[in-house]
Amino acid sequence: MVRVTDTDWSTDLAGTGGYADVNGINLYYERYGAGRPLVLLHGGLGSGEMFGPVLPLLAATHEVITVDLQGHGRTADVDRPLSLDAMAADVAALIDHLGLGQADLAGYSLGGGVAMHVAANHPAKVGKLVMASAWLRTDSIYPEMRAMQGQVSAAAAEFMVDTPMYQLYQKVAPRPEDFGRLLDKIGDFMRQGIDFTEKVSSLTVPTMVVGADADQVPPTAFMEIFGLLDGGKRDGGWTGEGRPAGGHALAILPGVTHYSIFSSPLFAAVILDFLDR
Repeated sequence: MVRVTDTDWSTDLAGTGGYADVNGINLYYERYGAGRPLVLLHGGLGSGEMFGPVLPLLAATHEVITVDLQGHGRTADVDRPLSLDAMAADVAALIDHLGLGQADLAGYSLGGGVAMHVAANHPAKVGKLVMASAWLRTDSIYPEMRAMQGQVSAAAAEFMVDTPMYQLYQKVAPRPEDFGRLLDKIGDFMRQGIDFTEKVSSLTVPTMVVGADADQVPPTAFMEIFGLLDGGKRDGGWTGEGRPAGGHALAILPGVTHYSIFSSPLFAAVILDFLDR
């Protein structure tokens, strides 16, 4: 979940928007720029607008597709719980709907989990994967943050009216009154225990793990994911011969938090370096 205030996510970059009827959901997306396709997946309670500050950097060399996941932004909710597998299937179907064949994926927080599930469940549709500010297990997150997430429900809506998440939802959602419903579903999702060790270990696409140096989990949590991808086990060598065989990478970004990493120029810089390497 994103927790920020007084934030401007707007962009002057011109794009085209549309809906894709996939898997029983009317999924909203926007397209910017041209080049190798890159699908961006936002965090919980956010939308594609979260990436507004970095869109010009990414779209200068790539076709960028932002997606509003189930119940978020301009995508109305449907009668199913929030599930990483289901939302990953939506994104995979969108790649087909747009005729992309294959796309790179970059997801942040909730979107990072969705992106990882797309890559694990539908690897033929994914070129490279960027998994940002997402973690392996329930016990990865700081205990005080876990306690706060356990309290998320519709009852919290009245305390969020001054946040950009609430204000954007009221502006763009097909049913603005569903914000409390979204909070209930996000709360239920976060209260579930998770362990994605096997899922991450099964990844076959080149993957970059990204985290903030002051994230909701310690930097060692991102190092643990990298370790499952054969990273951090030996010297890389003069010519990179000791790097992970799958082309995987790790980036811990300085001076950012879980609530600012997705709009940082550093985030765009490491994505472009990884995708274009």
